[in-house]
Amino acid sequence: MTRERLGRGLGALLGEYLEPQSSVAEARRVTLGAIVPNPAQPRRVFSDGELAELAASIRENGLLQPLVVRPLKDAPGRFELIVGERRFRAVSSLGWEDVPVIVREATDETVLVLALVENLQREALNPLEEAEGYVALSEKFELSQGDIAKAVGKDRSTVANVVRLLKLPLSVRRLLEDGSLSQGHARALLALEDDVRAAELARRAVGEGWSVREVERHVAGSTEKARARKAVKPKSPALRALEEALADHLMTRVEVREGRGGKGTIEIVFMGTGDLERVFELITRRSVEEVVG
Repeated sequence: MTRERLGRGLGALLGEYLEPQSSVAEARRVTLGAIVPNPAQPRRVFSDGELAELAASIRENGLLQPLVVRPLKDAPGRFELIVGERRFRAVSSLGWEDVPVIVREATDETVLVLALVENLQREALNPLEEAEGYVALSEKFELSQGDIAKAVGKDRSTVANVVRLLKLPLSVRRLLEDGSLSQGHARALLALEDDVRAAELARRAVGEGWSVREVERHVAGSTEKARARKAVKPKSPALRALEEALADHLMTRVEVREGRGGKGTIEIVFMGTGDLERVFELITRRSVEEVVG
């Protein structure tokens, strides 16, 4: 698929590949064992409940839309799934021996785009799966974000904002992936340069049920404090390294303040009683029960 082909956009892709009604008559039956899943499938999480509901519908009404596959190179009689991952999993759970398919020739690039398009149409991808799909298109096929946006029918700015989510700390990405945080919450946290602070606010947002506007307000406050800290005398590299090492070890924000005569203070942030106990045990290597009985 050339860049010109991609530039024709989503409509061209749908018209050519995504289960045109006139192609139902072209379907042939292929054993399930002859079909391998699409390795470019961007969706990693499939709800058991969703698949069970689909399987029940297929059991009742049959498979109304064939799967779309392409022949596997160097493996005569075997095929790779292009479109229909959910249906493939559902009929597999029903114990079907064979399934109707439409065979199409498709490049690796086409397969990756179509896998993204199919899931985006159904809003089936979480934001990180969507972002990773865009990155795969960019890295494997040297496509610009503008090319990708045209291919999947979105604005370039939308694609760029989704890809930026991959810059979030791992703990924040996990909350986004499991649905605890919305994309709006996560995008607000991108304004923070401090990963520890971003993770801390993410945990509070989930635990206290913050709205996106509340996250934005706390991020703005943190940004102002960070600017104020930068305005004072900078910390020495050694002190900053110790501060960062403490923060990494305790998995929370740590502020080391140096005073006169080599004296100073260490401020450790905790998010509730349970978090305080966790920090205490990390520092003392003793359980809270040993101290409070």
